[in-house]
Amino acid sequence: MRLKVVRKQENSRMCFVCGVKNPFGIKAYFYELENGEVMAIFHPRDEHQGYPGRLHGGIAAAILDETIGRVGMIRYGEKIWGVTLDFRIRFRRPLPLDAELRVLGRITDENKRSFTGTGEILLPDGKVGAEGEGRYLKLSIDRIAEFDVEAEEWRVISDPAEPTDFEIS
Repeated sequence: MRLKVVRKQENSRMCFVCGVKNPFGIKAYFYELENGEVMAIFHPRDEHQGYPGRLHGGIAAAILDETIGRVGMIRYGEKIWGVTLDFRIRFRRPLPLDAELRVLGRITDENKRSFTGTGEILLPDGKVGAEGEGRYLKLSIDRIAEFDVEAEEWRVISDPAEPTDFEIS
């Protein structure tokens, strides 16, 4: 199935997952898809390894958690963020370094104060490498942290070679 990209989400300066100036971060980019899911793309490097040639499990959990949490920005607007209450991950296959990995996230349940979501890390061949599920508290960014949009360089970073759609199997 081919899904169109509706919008690219913002990146920040120093976030471990989306910070484009964090020398240790994974520098993921996030795309909102027409079906209401979020797709993240990242390319793990040697600094992100656990076992030789394999992505560290904690980093896999971080990208899954962030991707699922970002689906809330589609549903509730950019002023409401998902703060992780609990998160579980299941590893199904080794996650390689030095390959583009994609992550899908979606909301599966919600109530007035929180939402639950699931997601997967997809290997280059489309197989699922890891699955995650989390529960998130809906909070205004003002209640989470002192967030200065300008200082954090919270913005969409354009790239002429960006995908306009994704093939999802």
